[in-house]
Amino acid sequence: MPHIGYQWLAKHYGITPVHPFAVHSEIGRTRSTMVTDGVRREVYTEHYRPQANLADQLTFAFKYEGIHLEFLARLAQLPGVKQALEEWIAREPTGAYARRAGFYYEWLTGEQLAFAGVSKGNYVDALDAELFVTGSPVNNARWRVRDNLPGNRDFCPIIWRSPAVRAAESYDIPQHLAALEADYGIDLVLRSTVWLTVKESRASFLIEREQEQEDRIRRFAAVMETECGIHPQPLAPDTLSALQRAILGDAALRYGLRRSPVFVGHTARYQQVVDYIGPHWDETIPMLQGLAQFLDKTRTTSALVRAAVASFGFVYIHPMADGNGRISRFLINDVLRRDGILPPPLILPVSATITHSTYNRADYDRVLEKFSRPLMQRYASHYRFAEAVQAEDGVEYNFHFDAYQDALPAWRYPDLTPHVAYLADIVDQTLTREMRQEAQFLHANEQARQGIKQVLEAPDAELDVIIRSVRESGNRISGKLGKRYPLLAEKPALAARIIDAISRAFGDDTAEQAGDEHARTTEDNNHD
Repeated sequence: MPHIGYQWLAKHYGITPVHPFAVHSEIGRTRSTMVTDGVRREVYTEHYRPQANLADQLTFAFKYEGIHLEFLARLAQLPGVKQALEEWIAREPTGAYARRAGFYYEWLTGEQLAFAGVSKGNYVDALDAELFVTGSPVNNARWRVRDNLPGNRDFCPIIWRSPAVRAAESYDIPQHLAALEADYGIDLVLRSTVWLTVKESRASFLIEREQEQEDRIRRFAAVMETECGIHPQPLAPDTLSALQRAILGDAALRYGLRRSPVFVGHTARYQQVVDYIGPHWDETIPMLQGLAQFLDKTRTTSALVRAAVASFGFVYIHPMADGNGRISRFLINDVLRRDGILPPPLILPVSATITHSTYNRADYDRVLEKFSRPLMQRYASHYRFAEAVQAEDGVEYNFHFDAYQDALPAWRYPDLTPHVAYLADIVDQTLTREMRQEAQFLHANEQARQGIKQVLEAPDAELDVIIRSVRESGNRISGKLGKRYPLLAEKPALAARIIDAISRAFGDDTAEQAGDEHARTTEDNNHD
């Protein structure tokens, strides 16, 4: 079937964007719609067929297929397109789609078209707010277009308001926190915060495959606890450097924004495999400023959407010499705290949820691959490992990439729709499982303490040793525990009452799972 809209333009002008089109339109015998793997396939009858020229095909794309910034940026760079746009606008100086086309060309290129400007007519939106997440509008008088794009030329993510994104927009984090408080009390929820902060830090390092770095884990936990939501400009280079130093400590090789190439990869059969390439170091500050502008322009929109864009946008920019992943996950809680959604000292241990299971971890990798995989498929032949070069920041590298400029529109205008849906699911799991399990564990542990205190006097730290050992030993007094506390071995009736108190308190499997997590990560000197 003959393609129309963006696909016709892509074929006619020889453009292959990194980010796939969200809508594929074609001409067929009957009108139909089909959605597969997030891509909508639209079949239109002959009546809809646009003429085979830029103006008609772009009008169709704007009208029926939304906005694809990366494609428009690549289109605007081609010879002859500027003249074709000027001719179209001369024919239809007040046409809504011609005005949008002119506005986008100038917004994306920074160059003006030969056009005196629109003197009358209604303003039209750059983005349809029913279809996309938008920013606070600013009227562009020259084109009579309301610029509601949620970023700037250097970085402007696109988020389709899919059913999953709409669910994320309406997700009520405070309501779930209130439910936790109602079920367990504010004191218990706050008591769990200290543990959750350490758990989040440990899990964040697990994502980076550095879970054995106990001192770093404690440092990151302290940063999560004390730094979230307090910096006026969290994406400013000085702030990022300060956060990085607080997270990494004083023994890291590199600090600050990178001035050298960066890639994310792994080794397979002793060969280096590149999974993702970050943008050129000269682009990192402008792109961070664009991400900061996104946060500024979307202040009145969903905090969860903003947190997802801040986190994944930062990951794809990859601006730091080290610590990019940890800072990206810090930004989730930072945005939620800044937006008043997450009261201090609470944090959401999203990293703990990501690492909760092999499936969850694979899901995290899959959402990152939504961008990285098509990028690497497009540019797999453009990098090499060759001669070593010393960068201006002192880094010596042998990784060379020759398509920074060609890939720039993909880095600047990522489609982060699946990333928003992913974070919303992770936050829901965190609130309804991770945090609830922790509260259940603390509640059960306190009940077990109180039950044991009916028959035995001991400080809470000693009671916790007994509780943990009994649970790990299948509700019995182990020989090791009996040696440590001879009274338990000498008085079977006392031991039986203690076991009964513990088993009654931890009758819930969910609480047991949370307790097992505690047991695995308790300091060695607490072992019985």
